[in-house]
Amino acid sequence: MIPIVAFYSVISVIAYITYAIDKKAAINNRRRVSEKSLHLLGVVGGWPGALLAQQQLRHKTQKTAFQVTFWLTVVVNLVCVGWLMVSLSLI
Repeated sequence: MIPIVAFYSVISVIAYITYAIDKKAAINNRRRVSEKSLHLLGVVGGWPGALLAQQQLRHKTQKTAFQVTFWLTVVVNLVCVGWLMVSLSLI
C-alpha cells in the first residue's frame, strides 16, 4: 500500500506543477500544456494534485468539457487501482 501512496504523491506533485506552468503560460500568452497531457497526468494517478491545482490556481475550472473529461479520468484511475488492489489481494 505504501508504494501506491508514494506514487500518487509524486505524480500529484508533478501534476500540480504542470498545472501551475500551464496557468502561467496562459496568463503570459505563451505556449500551453496540452489538455491531453493534463488528462494523462490525472488518469495515471495525479488527479489529487490536479484537483488541488485547479482549486488553488483557479485553472481549468470553468471549462465544462475539460471538467467532464477530468472527472472521467478520476473514475478510470480509481477503477484501475481498485482492480489492481483486488487482483494483488491488497484489500
